[in-house]
Amino acid sequence: MIRLDSISKQNGHQIVFIEASAVLNRGEKVGLVGPNGAGKTTLFRLITGQEDPDEGQVSSDRGITIGYFSQDVGEMAGRSAVAEVMDGAGPVSAVAAELADLETAMADPERADEMEDIIERYGEVQGRFEELGGYALEGRAREVLAGLSFSQEKMDGDVGALSGGWKMRVALARILLMRPDVMLLDEPSNHLDLESLIWLEQFLKGYDGALMMTSHDREFMDRIVTKIVEIDGGTLTTYSGGYEFYVQQRALAEKQQQAQFDRQQAMLAKELKFIERFKARASHAAQVQSRVKSLEKIDRVEPPKRRQTIVFDFPPAPRSGEDVATLKNVDKGYGARTIYEGLNFQVRRRERWCVMGVNGAGKSTLLKLIAGSSEPDRGTVALGASVKMGYFAQHAMDLLDGERTVFQTLEDHFPQAGIGPLRALSGCFGFSGDDVEKKCRVLSGGEKARLVMALMLFDPPNFLVLDEPTNHLDLMTKEMLITALSNYEGAMLFVSHDRHFLAALSNRVLELTPDGIHQYGGGYTEYVERTGQEAPGLHP
Repeated sequence: MIRLDSISKQNGHQIVFIEASAVLNRGEKVGLVGPNGAGKTTLFRLITGQEDPDEGQVSSDRGITIGYFSQDVGEMAGRSAVAEVMDGAGPVSAVAAELADLETAMADPERADEMEDIIERYGEVQGRFEELGGYALEGRAREVLAGLSFSQEKMDGDVGALSGGWKMRVALARILLMRPDVMLLDEPSNHLDLESLIWLEQFLKGYDGALMMTSHDREFMDRIVTKIVEIDGGTLTTYSGGYEFYVQQRALAEKQQQAQFDRQQAMLAKELKFIERFKARASHAAQVQSRVKSLEKIDRVEPPKRRQTIVFDFPPAPRSGEDVATLKNVDKGYGARTIYEGLNFQVRRRERWCVMGVNGAGKSTLLKLIAGSSEPDRGTVALGASVKMGYFAQHAMDLLDGERTVFQTLEDHFPQAGIGPLRALSGCFGFSGDDVEKKCRVLSGGEKARLVMALMLFDPPNFLVLDEPTNHLDLMTKEMLITALSNYEGAMLFVSHDRHFLAALSNRVLELTPDGIHQYGGGYTEYVERTGQEAPGLHP
């Protein structure tokens, strides 16, 4: 369906692709992976024709429709979310617009002399609209929006009043409703809660077109894709199988390449030693010349490319008392809406609670109450003896001073630390070389999240309260964070929509439902086994 043949592409001084080739076949579901800045978005733009390769060719079958979802959703305002979604439904939306114009014309007395032609055209257009399933379109649009957690109120309200995250969902719904022959989805799992994520997973599994997507959620990707295309160092490498299989294959290929490289290096060293030893002897001149020529002809094996890995290595936290946080008879509401009534809950040392619940169940509210950024209407919230808390909230990234650099921000928080330890800290969190001189206002969402974590973990707390800590992190950074937190000795209370993160780190589950609050011993994996569902309110 879509072929990339020996494409080369350079953006400014950065070489993105060098004679790279790949193919997307009919009905295939492909995961596109690679480090940040490797060229994943550029590849999508080449396929959609928004950019041209410097060399090589991008070709696609005639007449195929391509739907492209990117993180740049553009302006939306002035109509409802449903109308916005229906407008992106491909040919049927143009037919619906003509139908509406003809209905207006039929009611216009000034156009009475054209009425016969208008009515005839209306009949044709109406037939085409029916043929394209136009009358079922609104129902389908509402179904998709409901799957992405829109309430009826949100569907019918002005799309301009929605936050950036909800506008992203509208843009995604447009592509899903369109059901093109090829879907290109750039990070569709961003900004989605767990319920929406699971719904989208089922939708994409049932989609019969070709799909190419990027995602920072390995569980989501692994359940959908059957092929991986990796961008690394300007080349495209294709692996058959899901994400887990790709990780294993890549490690195996690296191991084999390293062994091959080591063998060749040993052989070269031996040959060079012989040449060095006998080059001055006339009796060995022919042998030396022969070996020199052989060495010149050898294809050199490259060592495997080493990905820059971020290691979160923070010092051990001081020990807290056994009782870390206690909520007694807590009531909390906003206006007429009650969130909690008589809530009793306790976090003890070394417990790792993940908090689960549908949108609006009060997950973030609970974290705010414990972090002290919100007060209960009634009841008490108390932290235990020697508890030192670190709170990661989405708004923390907005509080960074845009005019300060990464390094200045670290210095502001830790004036006693000295340049060496702060350089080491910034390196641990992925800011190496000139990156530390970047001003906070130009940082990506992932970079801001890493900086906030660096500030939180340098002088480690023994109680971590984390609200969606993985939202902006790429796969590699997320993996490093999981590794570091697996060795963390303190207590944790966190909200995340990343199932891999939930399964790896939780040993308790607090489930907030309309029927009440349920506590489960055992982590997320045990919760799924016991309830038969991956998220509250969702049944398989």
